[in-house]
Amino acid sequence: MIGFSEAQIMAWLSPVIWPFLRILALFSVAPVFSQRAIPMRYKVGMALVIALGAQATLANQPVIAVNDPRAVVVAIQQVGIGLSVGFAARLIIASLEMAGEAIGLQMGLNFASFFDPVSGGQLSAVSRFLVQTFTLFFIVVNGHIFVLLAVIKSFEAFPVDGHFLDAVAQMRLHELGSALFSSALWLALPMMALLLFVNLTMGVITRIAPQMNIFAVGFPITLTLGMIGITATLPVMEQPFFRLLEQVFAVFGV
Repeated sequence: MIGFSEAQIMAWLSPVIWPFLRILALFSVAPVFSQRAIPMRYKVGMALVIALGAQATLANQPVIAVNDPRAVVVAIQQVGIGLSVGFAARLIIASLEMAGEAIGLQMGLNFASFFDPVSGGQLSAVSRFLVQTFTLFFIVVNGHIFVLLAVIKSFEAFPVDGHFLDAVAQMRLHELGSALFSSALWLALPMMALLLFVNLTMGVITRIAPQMNIFAVGFPITLTLGMIGITATLPVMEQPFFRLLEQVFAVFGV
């Protein structure tokens, strides 16, 4: 009769359990993977399949049994690092949301806000358009593959038996926060400059012809020129988006 000892079973399960927890935590916050349209059982299945498929590259990982006293600390570390990787990728979409809010404020479209089931908050029409457009672009350039590669590469920089606080300090996620604001401003700057010029022009027209109802005329003009400006400047947003992608994935050595 063939028998297996507890040490053998733990040696087989340990290389799969800890990557599984890290990948599953990533799926809870990362773009595309965190969408509520994907059922939770599919996310669990994908995390398990990816953890099994990554075993060829996850060599020399420490074996930590589930009943080991360090297991709770290691589980918290895996969840924390997975959330950190997903949060860093989520900042890319957050910068687009912020850029859309800035553009929508200038266009006057922030009055029309919709509930976003993904983020659980309200987004303006421009923010929703930019998020949907660049989410599709994120998939086209294989951004979701790079996110998975980043979480697999994170085992080299942040091994299973490492310290979670040291890993967070090494990732320096607070620097990505400043990149969020700078990238959002860079994405929205062409449209903000265009709409500022339109508003200045409407102000001059109001001074020249005070009898003109600027509120009745200005909003359609601002809205029309804003739509044209978004169409014209949308290709220009590609380079700042790529730079933000590179900056985020560079944190994890991708």
